[in-house]
Amino acid sequence: MAERRQTSRQRSFLRGLVYLGNSPSAVSCLVRDMSDTGARLTFSAPIAAIDTIELHIPVKGQTLRGKVKWREGDEIGIGFISDAGVEAPPAGDDELAVRVARLEGEIAALKQMVKRLQKATTTSITDAA
Repeated sequence: MAERRQTSRQRSFLRGLVYLGNSPSAVSCLVRDMSDTGARLTFSAPIAAIDTIELHIPVKGQTLRGKVKWREGDEIGIGFISDAGVEAPPAGDDELAVRVARLEGEIAALKQMVKRLQKATTTSITDAA
């Protein structure tokens, strides 16, 4: 199959929210591939056949409109509608510092959890022997 993308894609694993039509409720998805011109979205089940969606990516603070280009099972490919995309303003230095501090705290907590799990696993192996 020939490559039809106009721009290179970046593999991703981002949580997304898709708004279908004028519905106020969103359907959760994973943004699996993304480029400047479109994305591949994976859902937990096939979604309603609709031509235009609004994709919100909370971690990036982006909301983009897209036109469905293809469907296959629980995945769809969308092309972004360039004049309809709305992005949040870039985060300020203070906001970024708060986010970095929060993430560093989460990393430290995860490292402690890994150490506890490794110790518990070692103890279990020793007790079983």
